[in-house]
Amino acid sequence: MLKALEDISSTKKRLKIEVPAEAIESEIKRGLNEAQKMARIPGFRPGKAPMHLIEKKFGKEIEADVLEKIIPEYYLKAIKEADITPVSRPVVEESFDFKRNEPISMTVSVEVMPRVENLDYENVTVKEVPVEVRDEEVDAVLNRLAEERATYESVDDAVNTGDLVTIDYTVEDAVSNDVVLKVGSGPYPQEFFDGLVGKKKDEEFIIEASFPEDLQTQFAGKRPKFEVKIKDIKRRNLSAIDDEFAKDMGFENIGQLKDRAKENIIAYKNRDAERTKQREICDKLIESHSFDVPEGLLNAEISGIIDEIRAAGNDQRTDEEIRKEIKPHAEKSVRASILLELIGEKEGINVSDEDMKKEILNIAQRSYVSPENVMKYYIAKEGSLERLKQAMFEKKVLNFLLNKAKIERGE
Repeated sequence: MLKALEDISSTKKRLKIEVPAEAIESEIKRGLNEAQKMARIPGFRPGKAPMHLIEKKFGKEIEADVLEKIIPEYYLKAIKEADITPVSRPVVEESFDFKRNEPISMTVSVEVMPRVENLDYENVTVKEVPVEVRDEEVDAVLNRLAEERATYESVDDAVNTGDLVTIDYTVEDAVSNDVVLKVGSGPYPQEFFDGLVGKKKDEEFIIEASFPEDLQTQFAGKRPKFEVKIKDIKRRNLSAIDDEFAKDMGFENIGQLKDRAKENIIAYKNRDAERTKQREICDKLIESHSFDVPEGLLNAEISGIIDEIRAAGNDQRTDEEIRKEIKPHAEKSVRASILLELIGEKEGINVSDEDMKKEILNIAQRSYVSPENVMKYYIAKEGSLERLKQAMFEKKVLNFLLNKAKIERGE
């Protein structure tokens, strides 16, 4: 039971909790009785061993099991009585000695969800985000499709940037045959590519090029001399964007393909516009509600962002430098999550098992993997599906807020 509640700060509380002796003793006796029924002790029939032998043999183990069970129970009763919502694991501030037939008194501290006074999310006004598709955007999509379906064909022309060339070369007494590279890309300096441009099939020549120190190649920091022979030159062949191209893509004609491209662009822009309006709602909610952010939640958010940056690689800053830069963004993100949590709780918004199944199936279809592999991914990355569930919850709350918002239409 809760004996006292102390405010360490607006987001951290200290609880003094007492577990009654009779509650502990009742659980211990129940455990000893169960052990007596199951015990097999030489010289006694099953279930008939004296209690003092049961206590001697199993007492400490049963006491430990009882404490492991009963302390969390009374902690949960205490936080319910205190009417607080923990956001971190409790920290036991003082150790205690357990003695039979005596109550347990313990002091714990815990970070809690802040209380937000006058939570108001009615009549939030957001600007409409116009969505339009220009002809050049549709053309860009079709050009990208044509590039993705482009083929390379051998040519008798001289080498140009972008061509695929097959070469043999000797460098530093080492011979390499049938090396295929794209002129202009790869672990070679521009000086090397310049030596290839303009050359023709079967031509033999020498290229001397300086390789920068940071280039990922065995020649980094050197200026080797390559003895090169060109064996083949292939050039990208782009299909004409016409009715035949559309038919290859599964459409009746180019007009139908353009219509589908336009529909896809509109759908993407609508989703982007929705996210923009949702961000504006979050910004306005944050501006209109002042409260302290639990330090543990903020540190967890910052650590998560740093982990993502480290996983991406190529960032030479120290953790402390990154932390300083991202802290305002992380704090804003935590504030938004807290507000969405409180609004969702007030409105009875939740994520059902059916919602989870649908979302996992959608992710699987978008990623071309099985639903089982989606779940394995999240469990391996996050330890559970809770992070995915939380993201779905916040998405549902944001949709709820967007449906309630007043849309301010511009010109």
